[in-house]
Amino acid sequence: MQKCLSLLIATVLMVLPLTACEEESQQTTSRLDIVKERGKLNCGVEGAIPGFSFVDQNGNYSGIDVDICKAVAAALFNDPNAVEYRNLDSTERFTALNGGEVDMLSRNTTWTVSRDTTVGLEFAPTTFYDGQGMMVRTDSGINSLEGLEGKSICVEAGTTTELNLTDNLRKRNIEAETLTFQQADPAYAAYAEGRCDGMTSDKSQLLGRRSTLPNPDTHTILDVTMSKEPLGPVTKNNDSAWFDVVKWVTYALIEAEELGITQANVDEKKNSDDPTVKRFLGVEGDLGEGLGLSNDFAYRVIKQVGNYGEVYDRNLGAQSQFKLPRGQNNLWTNGGLLYSPPFR
Repeated sequence: MQKCLSLLIATVLMVLPLTACEEESQQTTSRLDIVKERGKLNCGVEGAIPGFSFVDQNGNYSGIDVDICKAVAAALFNDPNAVEYRNLDSTERFTALNGGEVDMLSRNTTWTVSRDTTVGLEFAPTTFYDGQGMMVRTDSGINSLEGLEGKSICVEAGTTTELNLTDNLRKRNIEAETLTFQQADPAYAAYAEGRCDGMTSDKSQLLGRRSTLPNPDTHTILDVTMSKEPLGPVTKNNDSAWFDVVKWVTYALIEAEELGITQANVDEKKNSDDPTVKRFLGVEGDLGEGLGLSNDFAYRVIKQVGNYGEVYDRNLGAQSQFKLPRGQNNLWTNGGLLYSPPFR
């Protein structure tokens, strides 16, 4: 009996350390290693917001959020098309990220303290500073939130929009009916059918979605901002190696614009005498090595995707259908909020 007990104890002692090591190995494996081994990036997007992430009839994706995905893929694989996109609605996006179904989110997700902590997310730099707005029919006579007294408002569930709407109606003592939808498409369809008098979301989303309505000019986005909505890419918490890659690739887009580096002149800039430019483009130093990337990762990003200003202009700005002024989304040197830490 004692011999059997000793054998059992010995077996347990042999198994436990192995199990602990296996668990530790799983915990220390970064998403960066997984993505590199896979050879492509799985990026969660919205997929139905022109200017941000939109898939056309041919399956082609475009938008500022899509370009962030492309930038990360360019840095990793020197190929902006090494991306598999997954359309995720607001109720499934965090589950997909935390469950490993996607490597990152780039889909109009607002940075909040609860999402940064209890939801287990890590927010990379903000790529679009936004605010919640309200869209109504131009002929409705509604020109303020107070004009929605006794009327109905469509909103998507599981969003900061839903909470902000409740807060704003309560603060202003406005009695309005709220129609909540699990997905954005049914919400906008209900608004288009006249089932609600107002549609609320981030102003950027309202702008993009208005362009898809049958008669865009018959809808107005009110001159009211109900919240702060800093939008940007997101990774799963507690994986600093992967988060650092997404973070510094995003910063590279901003830094390149500040340094005057564009898709058109990036090759020429590699011959610059400016040590800051040389480090940034990987001509000198080993900044990429510390991230687990090639030292010329920023060069790859700008060569194949462009700087932040170029990304903004073709998707939302002067070269797009929206002609949306930069405003807060300009460089800090031009009165905006975009600022990159030093690349050194």
